[in-house]
Amino acid sequence: MAAPILELKNVTKIYGSNVIFKNISFSVKEGDAIVIIGPSGTGKSTLLRCINLLTPLTSGEVYLDGHEVNVKGKNEDEVRQHIGMVFQNFLLFNHLTALDNVVLGLTKVKGMKQEQAIEKGRHELKRVGLADRAEHYPGQLSGGQQQRVAIARALAMDPRVMLFDEPTSALDPELIGEVLSVMESLARENMTMLVVTHEMGFAREVADRIIFMEKGSIVEEGSPDQLFRHAKSERTREFLGKIGDLYGKKEGAKKKK
Repeated sequence: MAAPILELKNVTKIYGSNVIFKNISFSVKEGDAIVIIGPSGTGKSTLLRCINLLTPLTSGEVYLDGHEVNVKGKNEDEVRQHIGMVFQNFLLFNHLTALDNVVLGLTKVKGMKQEQAIEKGRHELKRVGLADRAEHYPGQLSGGQQQRVAIARALAMDPRVMLFDEPTSALDPELIGEVLSVMESLARENMTMLVVTHEMGFAREVADRIIFMEKGSIVEEGSPDQLFRHAKSERTREFLGKIGDLYGKKEGAKKKK
């Protein structure tokens, strides 16, 4: 059996007396699409930030390809080349074009020559359906297009794993589909993905495994069929029932317009 590409062992994050999450352990195989769901404030986003070394863990270990990455003295920028991250709010440089946003990391972090970096940047923008927006600035793009530029920027580093932190939460409803479509195509390409989202349709259709977190702990995990149709935990069933009703009402409201 192949070793996991990403592994978390008893990871814990505590701010003062506030336990964000405690003793979280799971592994991700190469090509897996793992979706993390749960109520707001349960530590999902902080968990991704800890995996990407943007936030230090209180305790526990994170392994990438069998190598522990959260050890003192580790080159964090080097680790982040292999663990790409897409944030809720895009975090693009507004004074740079879409292409320049993608190219910047290639030249500054990877040391790639400008000509080669531009070629790579155009390839990644084409991959997310934005070949014709390369010279546009973020202010000239819709929220969905900006998020797709952010995905292209992360992909350009050729990461081993992609982390998505609620990538559609800042978007208008009509723009969500174009971002999810890009993520679905990445899953079909067997990109290893760890996604925090409230988009239950995406979780149901794309995830190889769903992890339900609450109050800083994993309540239950399993395939979409297991969680949506045969959840063992009453709390899992209650959460999925409520969020399903919520999104069902939203869909109904959109259709009436």
